[in-house]
Amino acid sequence: MGGLEQLADVEVSRLVLSQHQVRDVGWRVRQCSMSSTIFEAAGGHPAFIALAHAWHARCLADPIVSHAFSHGYHPKHSERLGAYWAEALGGPCDYTASMGNESGVMRMHSGNGEHVEMDERAQVCFAEALDDAGLPDDPRLRATLKAYFRWATHAMSAYPDSRHRVPEGLALGRWSWDGPASNPL
Repeated sequence: MGGLEQLADVEVSRLVLSQHQVRDVGWRVRQCSMSSTIFEAAGGHPAFIALAHAWHARCLADPIVSHAFSHGYHPKHSERLGAYWAEALGGPCDYTASMGNESGVMRMHSGNGEHVEMDERAQVCFAEALDDAGLPDDPRLRATLKAYFRWATHAMSAYPDSRHRVPEGLALGRWSWDGPASNPL
């Protein structure tokens, strides 16, 4: 433990029990618990690469979700997906710096009609892949990751009729502990 956590412990130990000070110190303690990004709490780059590999394996094994990959996919799909998720969740900008952009990702997922059942099953694959990849068994982290994936899946279905309707210059959607930090649409 260091830095902000130690400060919070000192502040809590010096607390004079007035309602104002409890609220003030409580805020500082909450801030400390959120001082790390989702990216850091999950385990950094290796965790997101493992999660992407685990999710992709589950998707390929699912009779409905596998259809999304039946037309082929990038040979480095899992590495690219891991970098995308990492960036969206507070990690480095590796995806947008060298691999692609949000408009391209949206186009890749557009023009395929509505596929609610596939999206729901992809979310189940994601939830199960958290265990497969060995991500921390922290309820708050896992709930946040599942909420992000649900949100991202919904965002990817914004253009079901035509990939040509996706605008240029979309920013990669980012997610924080509190939900969407930015929206790609």
